[in-house]
Amino acid sequence: MFARLGRWCFRRRWIVVIAWVATLVIGFSSLSALGTETRSEFSLPDVESKRGADILDESFGGFGAGWGGSVVFHADQGVADPGVREEMSAAFDRIADLGGLNIISPYAPEGARQIAAEGPEAGKIAYASVELPSDVTQEEATALAEDIRAELPDDLAGVDVELGGEIFAEFEAPSSEAIGLGFAIFILVIAFGSVLAMGLPIGVALAGIGVGTVLAGVLGHLVSMPDFASILGVMIGLGVGIDYALFIVTRFRENLHAGHDIERATVVAMDTAGRAVLFAGTTVVISLLGMLVMDVTFITGLAIGTAAVVATTLVASLTLLPALLGFAGTRIETTRWRGLIAAGLVALALIGLGAGATAFAVALPLAVIVLLAGLAVRPLKAEVPRRAPRPTRETAAYRWSRLIQHHPWPAALAGVLVLVVLALPVFGLRLGFPDEGNYPEDTSTRRAYDLRADGFGPGTNGPLVLAARVPGELDIEGLERVTTALGEDPGVAFASPAVPDDPEDPSAVVWQVIPTTAPQDEATSETVARLREEVIPEATAGTDLDIAVTGTVAVGVDFSEYLAERLLVFFAAVLTLSFLLLMVVFRSLLVPLKAVVMNLLSIGAAYGVVVAAFQWGWAGPVLGIDGAPVEPFMPMMLFAIVFGLSMDYEVFLLSRVKEEWDRTGDSHTSVADGLAATARVITAAAAIMVVVFGSFLLESNRTVKLFGTGLATAVLLDATVVRMLLVPATMELLGDRNWWLPRWLDRILPTIAVEGHEADADTPTDEERELEPV
Repeated sequence: MFARLGRWCFRRRWIVVIAWVATLVIGFSSLSALGTETRSEFSLPDVESKRGADILDESFGGFGAGWGGSVVFHADQGVADPGVREEMSAAFDRIADLGGLNIISPYAPEGARQIAAEGPEAGKIAYASVELPSDVTQEEATALAEDIRAELPDDLAGVDVELGGEIFAEFEAPSSEAIGLGFAIFILVIAFGSVLAMGLPIGVALAGIGVGTVLAGVLGHLVSMPDFASILGVMIGLGVGIDYALFIVTRFRENLHAGHDIERATVVAMDTAGRAVLFAGTTVVISLLGMLVMDVTFITGLAIGTAAVVATTLVASLTLLPALLGFAGTRIETTRWRGLIAAGLVALALIGLGAGATAFAVALPLAVIVLLAGLAVRPLKAEVPRRAPRPTRETAAYRWSRLIQHHPWPAALAGVLVLVVLALPVFGLRLGFPDEGNYPEDTSTRRAYDLRADGFGPGTNGPLVLAARVPGELDIEGLERVTTALGEDPGVAFASPAVPDDPEDPSAVVWQVIPTTAPQDEATSETVARLREEVIPEATAGTDLDIAVTGTVAVGVDFSEYLAERLLVFFAAVLTLSFLLLMVVFRSLLVPLKAVVMNLLSIGAAYGVVVAAFQWGWAGPVLGIDGAPVEPFMPMMLFAIVFGLSMDYEVFLLSRVKEEWDRTGDSHTSVADGLAATARVITAAAAIMVVVFGSFLLESNRTVKLFGTGLATAVLLDATVVRMLLVPATMELLGDRNWWLPRWLDRILPTIAVEGHEADADTPTDEERELEPV
């Protein structure tokens, strides 16, 4: 199948390329007309916060259960100043007329507590609470935020007005992927000495990401997809897309060096490396879609969005790439000075674009000038001298492997020690959602957060909402007893009286509770747990009142606990799948067992780095963030993606080792030969991954920074400590036992030929012989 697909795409390359271009043009045009739709829904089945939200939705019109924001203002002359009151009240009236929201002015009777009454800022800070329905999309909220800002006064003397709330937060499109692309150009040119060999993987990856982004945008209308799903999709798609195309291009060049013609070199590459690419890519997609078992709308959208991008980059590698190889032909081995200089200028321009240095944009026209001048200027037309490839056993990778194999125990112990030390912080992992206090200090969202904290205490940025249905007659004394108990809790700064939905015939009541601590603080989570487990049960003892604690903070607590309870099951499923797949591929028990253990160690080390950097705040001075809990979906996402990427390197390295073992029967030299044959491509692929993922540290979004750090760390450790240290050391220690498999198990396992069959790939079918190359 792979041979036929590769041959068809090669011979019909014009059709394939035109089809991809048309898909991109039509797809983006359709998506532009259709629009994108993103929302972050944290609804969970059978949890207390969901039950409370249902009460609010049924009895209070959904307000109280939706997304919250605020208009926060600070007046040097005092918010009660007649001029300030008149201007701000008029603005609040205009905002109320926008529709689709509920706004409570601090000048209204029900908003009396929204004017700071204590501390140095008493009377100077106030806020109007703004609430949107729970089903609002990110695009609708963004548009509404712009409308609200347009109604706010911006020239009122002595008054600073800020719009707070994550739902209204400024969202900047990422630009740091340009940095990843720029460094990818440098890495590929240095590693392979060919501009075309560099350009093909990048071009294929971009095509796959483009179609994947369109597909994810369409799917966003069918499932709830968070706003940063597209960023993560681009990040992952760029990394794996370049990787997959790089593996196939490398095998294509090896085939050319072995004397194959262009078509046979393409077909053999697709039937060998193409098989491994499909296996690795399918593993990543399955790992991502495995998160659907969590049954959470937020996670479902994240998984589907990223899986869609990975799947399309995989399809691009298997269809578009063989077509482009047909156009490139033997020119892939030739690099002229004009192309090399132009590539370097483009890389500089991309890095400058991603870093915000617009001066580097001049490199783009310079690249065009160099290419045009290269048509006439002889030195620019000249070929760049190529270095003759070294024999495998004269490479640094071979010598390194033999060095490790001569000292396997020290190497293995050193590698394990490094990973274990890095993993130690993971025992302090705390899952939760960071609050708006982690936004950059120059954003309106952060300034609004700080103003509210200064005027009303940190807990006002994350109020709790308690809701209950009224069982029969309204028990005034029972409700007052609950209010008193809430107010006496040490973690509560303020508890409002119970408010019925209908004073004449109440069916439900609500309380608003302001914690003493910020939303992301561990003490706030402890307050939620204490209210649920101790305070409310004691206050409602002997009554039929069933009170549910909800609000965004309570939803975050429930979401974190829900995922934490299922993480071990998810990890076990992914590791079991990896063990079974590797056992089938390599016909061994110990090889997949070692891979699972080393995968756990490297991912644990990546988790440890994330905890130290983002939860403990060690990276705060560098990244401009404060310590905060780790988003509860991050361990799961990192595990699923790193597992798939680890499988990439595992398959490409061990398949070559197994090939040498089958050929020579020498378990010692086969490891060194396999490592030497794959070291350059794995090192280049890993370096690109690290740069692409690491470049997202430059984004303002804390979630994206955390995700990029985790992935970059995991890939770096996997490609260095694991592949270059632990694999040769442990395989040397096990010797021939690496490939042991009980006979009865060997008979029942299916056969998966990851490396394909070169002879079969070289032989076209009768039907294919009738096709003339285009």
